[in-house]
Amino acid sequence: MTPAHTRTEDTIAAIATPPGPGAIGVIKISGREAEGILRRLFRPARPREHFESHRFYYGHIVDPDTGEPVDEVLVVLMRAPRSYTREDVAEIHAHSGYRVLTRILELVFRAGARPAEPGEFTLRAFLNGRLDLAQAEAVQEIISARSDTALRLALRQLSGGLSEKIRRIRETLLHLLALTEAAVDFPEEDLEILSPEETRERLRKEVLTPLEELIRASGEGKLFREGIAVVLAGRPNVGKSSLLNALLREERAIVTPIPGTTRDVIEETAQIAGLPVRLMDTAGLRETGDEVEAIGVRKAREKLEAADVVIFLVDGSQAPREEDLRLYQEIRKRPHVVAVNKIDIASPDTLSAWKKALPANPVYISALKGTGLSELSRRIFETVIGHGPAEPPEVAPNLRQKAALERAAEATRRALALLEKKEPLPELLAVELREALSALGEITGEVTTEDLLDRIFSTFCIGK
Repeated sequence: MTPAHTRTEDTIAAIATPPGPGAIGVIKISGREAEGILRRLFRPARPREHFESHRFYYGHIVDPDTGEPVDEVLVVLMRAPRSYTREDVAEIHAHSGYRVLTRILELVFRAGARPAEPGEFTLRAFLNGRLDLAQAEAVQEIISARSDTALRLALRQLSGGLSEKIRRIRETLLHLLALTEAAVDFPEEDLEILSPEETRERLRKEVLTPLEELIRASGEGKLFREGIAVVLAGRPNVGKSSLLNALLREERAIVTPIPGTTRDVIEETAQIAGLPVRLMDTAGLRETGDEVEAIGVRKAREKLEAADVVIFLVDGSQAPREEDLRLYQEIRKRPHVVAVNKIDIASPDTLSAWKKALPANPVYISALKGTGLSELSRRIFETVIGHGPAEPPEVAPNLRQKAALERAAEATRRALALLEKKEPLPELLAVELREALSALGEITGEVTTEDLLDRIFSTFCIGK
């Protein structure tokens, strides 16, 4: 990618809608030549000299060399600074389809724009001060959100939730740094500065505590963003495929009374208590002479090793078997939930036997009837998060932001250690306060580098 500070001189364009057939395809143009390009290509149904900003106009895109119409379109011009990039932005809303959109985009390039690089529209929004860096990253998280909860977290970050928390912490650090540097520069002046005790109290309460809260929230937020892997395991014919279908609310896995029907790992996505989940139905765990089934069993064991949570399923309509207990000893080493299935046809005696046989507190379900699935979902969530389903954290920093928060927290702890000394050196204290400020500045973009910007925005799709 070319350096960030030189990219804003060009006018850029890209298709902003996903590829493939659809009702509408959008081409976005941003830069000082956006209006000129639009005028060269667009023929309004009613001739006009002036385009009113933020108003749609109907007409045709035509090839300026031949006058040949390319498509019937709606266009809108959004003049700076009232646009996503704070530059002049034009959008062409055409019929969707690969050929028509690429034909229009070719004409836009010939008229003076260049192809936008991944994330370049959002990069310009950042460089032009419309978004800070944390908000810009939230745009990508909105696009890639895999659950309603992940979307809410991203929207809170886009609205400035994380940025505001960082701003308050930085204000405290800047104030303390100013007083510390005054003590360094004017050691003999009678300046009113904070005592070491007051400085320690403010650093703990207004800096370290909120930093640690954000770091904790980032771990939970990662689960809501990226999701978890849940493996259904147990011996053959205990109802794993039925449970997969029940959790998905669709018939995805084949269900028969024949043991060993599932030969391979069936993987589907779902939401459980707000968490995006990869559900994996595995082959029944048993010794088998069937070569194909044996491969499925081996794959099942591999998935067990990588699972965030294992649902160990047993057949509650039958008394506990030695095979069930042996498999449980293998699975109990991993985070797991025990589910006793088929309670709709189970006798009280067999259910009581299962309660005595398994040391874990099982969940009693009927995959066929849907009984107990809400409790099972709650237990899955609790096993991963550490508490029952509740509102997610107000904001949840991503991994890059978490690393910066950890550096800021470490610098703050070193500053607190200095203040514990009998005569803390203000020069060393100032170094640590500046280190904490620098780390936090990387989150919102006050402190950044070309490499960092390229690394962040290169993960965006072209057109955003």
